[in-house]
Amino acid sequence: MDLQTRKLNLITYLAQIKDELFFDKLENYILKKEIEHNTDLKPFTIEELINRIEKSELDFKNGKIKSQEDLEKISANW
Repeated sequence: MDLQTRKLNLITYLAQIKDELFFDKLENYILKKEIEHNTDLKPFTIEELINRIEKSELDFKNGKIKSQEDLEKISANW
């Protein structure tokens, strides 16, 4: 069985899972493995998250924001 067929079979299997707890465990396992294999991805520390929130709030107060319409225009040129 080739890789593409195996992927499609797995997608079909995942689509039929009804047990949310099992799905959560499977999802967490996959995400954990993805982070372990991709050393560029690291979870934020609490301090980093707080700093990002504070910066975002300051940007908002200073009007440094873009509307959804602006973002759609920008992304249309990608």
